[in-house]
Formats: sequence, C-alpha cells, structure tokens
Amino acid sequence: MAIASGQKIEPKNEIWLLIATITASSMAMIDSTALNVALPALQKSLNISGAQLLWVVNSYLLFLSSLLLVGGSLGDYLGRKKIFMFGIGLFALSSIACGVSPNGLFLIIARAVQGIGGALMVPGSLTLIAALFPQEKKGRAIGTWSMFSALTTILGPVLGGVFANLGLWRWVFFINVPLGIMALWILSTKIPESKIKKNEGALDFRGALFITFSLGFATYGFIQASEWSFSNPIIIASLILSAVFFSIFMVIEKRAKNPLMPLFLFRNNTFSALNFLTFLIYGALGAVLFFLPLNIIQIQGYSEIIAGLGILPFGILISVLARISGKWVDQYGYKKLLIIGPLITAIGFAAFSMIGYIGNSISFLYTFLPALIICGIGMGLTVVPLTTGIMMCINENYTGAASGINNTISRAASVIVLAIMGSMALIQFKKDFKSDMDLNSYTLEQRELLDKELLKFAEAEAPEIFNQDEQDRINLNIRESFLTIYKHVCLIGAFMPLMGAVFIYFYVRE
Repeated sequence: MAIASGQKIEPKNEIWLLIATITASSMAMIDSTALNVALPALQKSLNISGAQLLWVVNSYLLFLSSLLLVGGSLGDYLGRKKIFMFGIGLFALSSIACGVSPNGLFLIIARAVQGIGGALMVPGSLTLIAALFPQEKKGRAIGTWSMFSALTTILGPVLGGVFANLGLWRWVFFINVPLGIMALWILSTKIPESKIKKNEGALDFRGALFITFSLGFATYGFIQASEWSFSNPIIIASLILSAVFFSIFMVIEKRAKNPLMPLFLFRNNTFSALNFLTFLIYGALGAVLFFLPLNIIQIQGYSEIIAGLGILPFGILISVLARISGKWVDQYGYKKLLIIGPLITAIGFAAFSMIGYIGNSISFLYTFLPALIICGIGMGLTVVPLTTGIMMCINENYTGAASGINNTISRAASVIVLAIMGSMALIQFKKDFKSDMDLNSYTLEQRELLDKELLKFAEAEAPEIFNQDEQDRINLNIRESFLTIYKHVCLIGAFMPLMGAVFIYFYVRE
C-alpha cells in the first residue's frame, strides 16, 4: 500500500517546476552528449591512455545505471524534492571537480561521483511533475518537459564541439554549475515536497550494492585487460567476482520484498524480448558513438565543431521521428516499428564501417553524414515504440517497475558493451600495429617509447626519437590499425540491432 504525502503545486508555480526539472535534466543530457565530442580534446589535454578514456565514460555510467532504481525509491521514501535537490547538488559539485581535474585518475573518480549524483537526480524530474501537477495538466507538462529535454540533447554535441575547438573542454562540465544553482533555487523557494510511504519492506540496498559490485568488477576486468591481457590473474579474478556478485544479486532479487528488479516480470516473453533489444541497440549505440568522434577528429582530422554539427542531424531526426512514430504505434502497433527501426539502425552502423581514411579533404556531407542520418532515422523509429511496448506488455500495476528496469538496462548496456568492445579494440589495435611493423629493427628505448605511445589509442603519434621516414610509416600504421578495429566495432554494432529485430519478430506478441 502506498500513502501519498505532500500537496499539489500552486498554479502560479507550475511554470517554475517545469523550469527546474528541465534545467536539471539539461545537466545530464548536455553532459552525456557533449562529452563524446570533447573526448579527443580531453585526452590530449590530460595525456591519458585509451583505457583511461574508456573509464572517463564508464565510471559515470557504472554508478548511474546501478543506482538509478535506488534513486527513484529513495525519493518515494525520503521525499522526491529532497533527493532530487541532493542529486542536483552532488552532480554540480562533482562537475566542478571534473572541470578542474589535473589528471585522468582524478577525472575518473569525479565522474564516478557525478554518476551517483545523476542516479539521484535523473528519476526526480518526471516523478515530481507526475506527483505535483493536477491530472488534467500532466500530459501537457510532460510533453513540454520532453520537448525541451530533446532540444538540450540535440544541442549537446554542438556545445561540446565549440568548447573543444576553443580549447575549453572543461566547460562541458562547468556549464552544469549555473544550471544546478538555478534549479536548486527554484526548488527550495517555489516547490513543495512530495513523497509516498510504503509498508511492503525496506529498500533493496543489498541488491543495489551487489549489482554495483558486479558491474564494477566486470568493467574493471574488461577495460584493464586491454593493458594487462586476459591471462592476468587480477583480470581473471575480477571477472569471476563479477559473476559471483551477479549471482548473489539474482538471489537477493528473488527473495526481496521490494526488489530493484522484479524477476517475475521476465516470465513475460514479450517483456524479455523488448529488454533484450534494449540491451543490444543501446549497447551498440554507446560503443559506436564512443569511437565515432575519435575517428572523425583524431584520425580523419575534422575539427570538433564539424564533428558536433555533423552529429546534430542524428539528434534532430530522433526527436522529430519520436513524435511521428508515437502516432504510427497507434495505427500499426509497436512490433512492426521495432523490426524496421533496428534494421535501419543496423544499416547505418554498417555504413560507418565502409568509410576508410579520407582525411578532411572530402566533405563530411558525403561521408559520415549519410550514415548519421540513417542511424537517426532508425533510432527515431525505435525509441518511442520500445518504451510503449514495455508499458503495454506489463500489467499496469507494474509499469513503474518495468520502466525502471528498461531504463537501467539501457544504461547498463552502454557500460558492459563499451567495456568489452573497447577492451577488445585496444588489444587488437596494438596487435595489428605490431604485426605490420618490424619492431626488431628498433632499439629497446624506441620500442618502449612506442609501446607507451600506443596506449593513447587514436591519439598516438610517432615519438620524435624516430627519423622522419620512420615517423611517417608509424603514423600511417597507427591510422590503419585504428580504422581496422573501428570497422569491426561498427560491424558488430550493426549485427546487434539486427539480432534484436529477429528476436522481436519471433518472440513479441502485441
């Protein structure tokens, strides 16, 4: 039984609530989309390795995905506004820490704290709107929030490109501070508290702890394997511990009164298939969008602004088609769109794999942009039908839990797939480079410097200790080695939504 507590918002403050929730959501949206474009500039500035670059992304996603459900539950118990504000404050403070980071390790730790703040902040926006707006205004309020959230997501890559091009990548994080302050001021002065009290049992903190451990050890094992190899005892132990902790998590979820992830929902084949598609398509998207800016900026030589503007149509198409696909779901059902959308996305990812080295001499419009447009169309036809399908295939009493599970899986997919594919890419990158070079002709000092440089991945350059001809040969090999693994990542990325579409065809019933 849930007992509502708090009050409805006064009509004069409804606009303030929308501003606060949109502003707070913008922090997370801009941060995630702008950072991808700024990654090359960030790597060069802090002189960090490819493995550390993976950690910059995954340390945030790790804590966000594993604690997201806890963040929503804490708001229900302790007060939605209170937890929302605490999450905003922690996110803003950790953003400052990210912006002043002197090295990669400091940034990785700050990003992890930012992920905790995000897990407390992200669920609060829509829950506050749903709880405080009167019934007849909720639809319009949620629609307004969704529109502006989509807009900030679209603007993220552009801002990231501009900041990075001006040498101001740290402002990708600093921009969160004024947004956070504005949201906190509005919430503290204009918005009432809202919470519910539950008597079914305590929060599932044990489940949250063990799934965090499981994801953490898996991420650590796969990413560090790129530097230490999978035969390293520490890597083997990390992956074994990940499996053990995940098994314990499953046992906890089966027995808990208020589980983070009600396992009985997965007895529904449609629900399982939709979440499997979620894992595949968002995992592939996270991996491809990590490698794409590295290729565009560090390998092909386009500017950060071009990269940011080039990715813009991808976000615009998702936003526009999300509204249209919602109408198509009503007319044709979600199953057809969840076959067509992933298939088009797969074609887009495959198109990326066909782009070799072109430098910046050939227009972006004829190379990367068509593939981005195809991906945008595919994802635009997928996002809304996927969410709708999750909501429609489950009893209405469990739609909240179903939505939370789906959101968590989409973020966890990015963590897991990026850790695995990123690690394998780094390993293969070094292997391909060394297989094409006669390293025995170099001195021990030259080989050591080259090994150290290769850890930078796409940012690697021939050390000055080599003569000009050798530098040219090494730089060419670095470029070709990266493009080889980049193509593999894109092809695997294409196979994943393709496989998801097949599962939808066979297992989903409307």
